[in-house]
Amino acid sequence: MALEITQFLLAAQSADAKIRTEAESNLSQFREQNLPGFFLSLAVELSNDGKPTESRRLAGIVLKNSLDAKETVRKQQLVQQWLAIDSSCKSQIKSLLLSCLGSSVREASHTASQVIAKIASIEVPQKQWPELIGSLLVNMTQQGSPASVKQATLETLGYVCEEISHHDLVQDEVNSVLTAVVQGMNVEEESVEVRLAATRALYNALDFAQTNFDNEMERNYIMKVICEAATAKEGQLRQAAFECLVSIASTYYELLEPYMQTLFQLTAKAVKEDEEAVALQAIEFWSSICDEEIELQDYEVPDSGDSSVQHSHFIEKALGVLVPMLLETLLKQDEEQDQEDDIWNLAMAGGTCLGLVARTVGDAVVPLVMPFVEANIMKPDWRSREAAIYAFGSILEGPSIEKLSPMVHAGLKHLLDAMKDNNEHIRDTTAWTLSRIFELLHTPASGFSVITPANLQQIVEVLLESIKDVPHVAEKVCGAIYFLSQGYEEAGTSSSLLTPFITQIISSLIATADRTDSGSKLRTTAYETLNEVVRCSNLSETSQIINHLCPVIMDKLAQTFELQILSSDDREKQGDLQASLCGVLQVIIQKLSSADETKAIILQVADQIMMLFLKVFACRSSTVHEEAMLAIGALAYATGSDFLKYMPEFYKYIEMGLQNFEEYQVCSISVGVVGDICRALDDKILPYCDGIMTLLLKDLSSGELNRSVKPPIFSCFGDIALAIGEHFEKYLQYALPMMQSAAQMCAQLDNSDDEMLEYGNQLRRSIFEAYSGLLQGFKSTKANLMLPHAPHLLQFIELVAKDSPRDESVTKAAVAVLGDLADALGSSAKTIFKDPAFLEQLLGECLQSDDEQLKETATWTQGMIGRAFSVCG
Repeated sequence: MALEITQFLLAAQSADAKIRTEAESNLSQFREQNLPGFFLSLAVELSNDGKPTESRRLAGIVLKNSLDAKETVRKQQLVQQWLAIDSSCKSQIKSLLLSCLGSSVREASHTASQVIAKIASIEVPQKQWPELIGSLLVNMTQQGSPASVKQATLETLGYVCEEISHHDLVQDEVNSVLTAVVQGMNVEEESVEVRLAATRALYNALDFAQTNFDNEMERNYIMKVICEAATAKEGQLRQAAFECLVSIASTYYELLEPYMQTLFQLTAKAVKEDEEAVALQAIEFWSSICDEEIELQDYEVPDSGDSSVQHSHFIEKALGVLVPMLLETLLKQDEEQDQEDDIWNLAMAGGTCLGLVARTVGDAVVPLVMPFVEANIMKPDWRSREAAIYAFGSILEGPSIEKLSPMVHAGLKHLLDAMKDNNEHIRDTTAWTLSRIFELLHTPASGFSVITPANLQQIVEVLLESIKDVPHVAEKVCGAIYFLSQGYEEAGTSSSLLTPFITQIISSLIATADRTDSGSKLRTTAYETLNEVVRCSNLSETSQIINHLCPVIMDKLAQTFELQILSSDDREKQGDLQASLCGVLQVIIQKLSSADETKAIILQVADQIMMLFLKVFACRSSTVHEEAMLAIGALAYATGSDFLKYMPEFYKYIEMGLQNFEEYQVCSISVGVVGDICRALDDKILPYCDGIMTLLLKDLSSGELNRSVKPPIFSCFGDIALAIGEHFEKYLQYALPMMQSAAQMCAQLDNSDDEMLEYGNQLRRSIFEAYSGLLQGFKSTKANLMLPHAPHLLQFIELVAKDSPRDESVTKAAVAVLGDLADALGSSAKTIFKDPAFLEQLLGECLQSDDEQLKETATWTQGMIGRAFSVCG
């Protein structure tokens, strides 16, 4: 039964903290004692036009937040709570919400729309609210239905479509929804608010409209109505219509051919003449077309015609008019655009789209852009010069090196001079363009670079001078140094070219990180760039430079413990700085320990470094925790079995990390570090294994922990088994059932979802890695322990072998574990390999692969299986 809660809801918004806390406590108590009554009372409040707007607003928000949450586990709890409520009570609540769509108070009907959609997201997939769509459509078709009711109803339909899947409605319902929405958009509709709500609803309903778009007559009508809305008097309506066109460009690309002439005219007019919000969507339409065509080109199999969507080459056909239109937008810069990260304007959208056009058509874009660059690069006004450099930088990805090389060689000197321009917008865009050149056209390892021994010194001098510029320019310069250094990674003798400048570059980056005139963003960027400089340097020539850098960074990290912490802001700044410095130390440790000649440098300071890391943990911040954990993983690798002396002090932090469900990245990294320590300590990790395995098994069983942590845990089982060998036996009864149920789950994952497909691949790979570790760990003493589990493993491999397409890393792990199985079980293997046909097929396929590593693994596995059979014979 509903209770009167108006006063509680008003008091919960009081400026007086005491009144507010008491009201919140009363509401919580009511919720806990009688959830159905609480929900019903909120619905009564929201739907009653006689109640104050403030209490109705809060009632709606509380009700909405009681049905949905961002965290998956919390969301599931809320869904179950709702489903458990008595159906008559739920019907009452839904009825009140539907009636609220007729409220004269716009805020109330708007909130009711959102709450209805949240309930629909729970009930419609379970076929529990079959009458919902029908009830909403009555509001649209009823004679004399007020515009406000139509508006609220269309808004609700839009929200419902956003919340549910297109599989949840039958085609008749989709047809009815689209009919109502398209009628609401019609020019005959007098209310602008109704037309706007209808257009926004169509945007959310487009995913449902596949069958309707396949029907030419229906498609023509929908497109006609959208194009009419795109030329309406009201800017908001035009913007919403273009948003629909952007979505259609990606969802129904293959059906757009007949409309492209009209769509070009509409978008060109909007870009040239309309207000910015509309023009931005018009450019976004072309960016979406580029995205589709780039994807088609990436996945197209030459000459096979095996593409389900026909490549229509819209960008190529429109190139002659599209590129000039985009170039014009580059001249519409904002004065403040470089200072603020979240600014998005016409010039930036135009440049981004131009970059996508270049990736779509390649060389063909160059002759259309270069005349604009040449005409504007020397003009006195900064806008023209900046637009010319931005255009140049935007087309560097896509065209061939042969096409780009002459113009980049010719333009490089001008760009270096432009870093001294008196306008900071130009210096900012030039630094960005240089970083693009170094990223895309500087790969000495492949035999091509625009940087030569002749121009390198000037480039470094200009960059190190420009890094002292205003923060936003300095940040872009860091990016240029980052890619300049990256190009020399594994570049053989060419990497020596940068060595004479490394000391100077490192000093400049540290000075940049220490600047007091900028926020943490420049400091973080400077340290990330420093990491790349160290990582890509020629170790045989720079080991002493890196050796001198190590104590400098250690001192800086030690100084962070002396910082005065008076607020949460101070704590955050300390945390960010510690995270950056731990990151630098990690790279130094990895670099110096990668060669036997320089590993001793790290071993000499390992105790001091570990002390610093442990102090960092005592400060406790999740970002630092992550970076310090990663650095300790690198230190474990470097120190090997000597790492054992740190374990008594460090183990408690491993425990904390493995139990950190909330900051799951910390948990995931902690799992990875356990693997690093296993590889470093081998069986010396044994005393800690009971505790570690208990926590890992608990993590796997948890419904709260983010699923992305689970694959690394399985891989970690393999690391532990490999380290402790036969001692893993006591964990088998717990670990194997987990591995087997995860293997079964792999078969049920939805592979149509890219994210889920990637997760499934990680899971498959990690299960194979776990089995490999177990088999190798038991091989010399207790291999037969794995015999009863071999059929399940083979079944899983066979299942994965049938996957199409199959991820190469998963194939590699599957083939490797097959070899480990034959190797570990030896003469017992013949009883298991009963179906050589599927094995021959899988190995045959791998032996034909272009991937040398996969071929090598398959050859080894083939040898192991052959050996097992010959031993049996």
